[in-house]
Amino acid sequence: MNAPLRGGPGAHGALAVAPVTLRGDVVVLEPLGLEHVPALARVGLDPELWRYTPTAVASEFDMRTYVETALEERRLGVSMPFVVLDVASGAAIGSTRYAAIAPEHRRLEIGWTWYAPAYQRTAANTEAKSLLLTHAFETLGARRVEFKTDALNARSRAALLRIGATEEGTFRKHMVVASGRIRDTVYFSILDDEWPAIRSRLRERLTRSA
Repeated sequence: MNAPLRGGPGAHGALAVAPVTLRGDVVVLEPLGLEHVPALARVGLDPELWRYTPTAVASEFDMRTYVETALEERRLGVSMPFVVLDVASGAAIGSTRYAAIAPEHRRLEIGWTWYAPAYQRTAANTEAKSLLLTHAFETLGARRVEFKTDALNARSRAALLRIGATEEGTFRKHMVVASGRIRDTVYFSILDDEWPAIRSRLRERLTRSA
């Protein structure tokens, strides 16, 4: 039984994060399940995808463990993981999630995001971020959405700045990645009163890429 996430999106309520399907023109985000493991393993074993992460995924067994961990976090009420599907083909192309969910503070993180190499630097990531942010701010009533990335991951940092997230600072010696390197982690955020301008920016980017 899933741990309950209390309340609703009212001015004084807590976030109530529940499994949901988010549909766009390019991608669909569906609740992650063990049935997605084989498809994700087919596209998600490139070592470069896990270069900046604490855990490497190098086999279907590793992918199953990765998904099982995500589902356990969902059961505990601290994460809501999604599989990302390509609308045109229906194929699984990656995964993302809401994490670090703090219902009473109306705060959550978007992260644990990866895409098959063929879908990187396409509209897939922009639309997935737009879907997640829209749901977080406009349905769940979040006040704050966080992002974090390896200080060495210049591509990820640049992408977050492009969508309008604010860089807040660096947590030094924050975690150990799979290679054993000690990682500095950079935090970004978007606040509810910043969301309307960022929503417009994301829509413009998606229109240009259509």
